[in-house]
Amino acid sequence: MRYLVLITSAILLGACATESVTASPIAEPTQAVPAVEPTQQELQPTAEQPSPTDGPDFKLLSSAFVQGDPIPAAFSCDGENISPRLTWTHPPDGLLSFALILDDPDAPVGTWVHWVLFNIPAEARSLPESIGPDPMLANGAVHGSNSWNSIGYGGPCPPGGEHRYFFKLYALDSDLELEVGATKEQVLAAMEGHILGQTDLMGTYSR
Repeated sequence: MRYLVLITSAILLGACATESVTASPIAEPTQAVPAVEPTQQELQPTAEQPSPTDGPDFKLLSSAFVQGDPIPAAFSCDGENISPRLTWTHPPDGLLSFALILDDPDAPVGTWVHWVLFNIPAEARSLPESIGPDPMLANGAVHGSNSWNSIGYGGPCPPGGEHRYFFKLYALDSDLELEVGATKEQVLAAMEGHILGQTDLMGTYSR
């Protein structure tokens, strides 16, 4: 009889445990759990792939201002409206040209393009101060058009408040088959699939 009572008690305890488990479901995982064990090949370490940014950083600099600082008035529409001197270091290997775009994403009408310059020679490491609005520079670089529908540099000229101005330099594995006056959108489309590296320099300007 004692044996029968013990068996009955065990069955009742098991039923209670089952009810307890089903009454409090576990939350689903936030990530999918693999349905199968990884294969031996998957467990083997893979060779580390080189990153496009390995090595010294590709950097764009200016003697006029540093990253995040105000752009001096001389380079704005309130001053001489001349382009600042730019230099860059450690571009990626295999490049054939550079392209430069300067724009203001804080303009009230949408991003305002201030400067487009492409087919800058691969050996170039700087642009001098006060580049004129020539369709083609002496080094072969070609001017695109800005949001004023003119070619060349147009300095910061916000309607009010503080705006950010991004000088973006692209290292490309080809020249761009574009005409003088090409727009920023045309340059971006032509660069697609040819960008080896990119760097930018941001300055602010207030009025």
